[in-house]
Amino acid sequence: MMMTANKIYIYKRFERFWHWTQAALIIFLALTGFEVHDSIHIFGFQKAVEFHRIASYSLIVLLIFAIFWHLAFDAWKQYIPTRKNLLAQIKFYANGMFKGEKHPTEKTALQKLNPLQRLIYLGFKLLMIPIVVISGLLYMFDKTIDANQVVVISKFRLENIALWHTFGAFMLIAFLVVHVYMTTTGHSYTSNIKAMITGYEDVEPELPTDEETKQ
Repeated sequence: MMMTANKIYIYKRFERFWHWTQAALIIFLALTGFEVHDSIHIFGFQKAVEFHRIASYSLIVLLIFAIFWHLAFDAWKQYIPTRKNLLAQIKFYANGMFKGEKHPTEKTALQKLNPLQRLIYLGFKLLMIPIVVISGLLYMFDKTIDANQVVVISKFRLENIALWHTFGAFMLIAFLVVHVYMTTTGHSYTSNIKAMITGYEDVEPELPTDEETKQ
């Protein structure tokens, strides 16, 4: 008997807007950041600095709205770590998905992240983003104040802040690369991307038991 996937509405409009806008800003910040470091040449140094500053402010505003949304709609509960099915999820990513095995956890509107994703996304929100934002603000405002001949942070400490900012940026880039790869591990290679565009996720129906088949 053929079983067709069911569609359930999982990702709300703001959630999708926040997801794609955040991804675009991170990519744009990476491009302008590389140009500030003289690694690539696209906009020109002065424009890259200006665009980087504007994009950073835009990301901070987006993060503020996202934090409010997570608190207002209890979405923060999605990131609470759990050990239930954690080992099974790790085994699935390491081996099971290459054998066509079924996902050990299924997405629902109230449980969008599997146990491993919860840990990774929690690290993204509580470690990677704060490192980049805080170090970026410290560096940005010190340079602004220093332009008025008022030294707030010593040159040595400022260099360390710049290193932390670069380190955080590379962590974000690594997260983005892994995140893009993991989108291909859904029911099909594009199902996760489609879900984040339309809001609807394909969920495989449960196979009927022997007793249900006989009825």
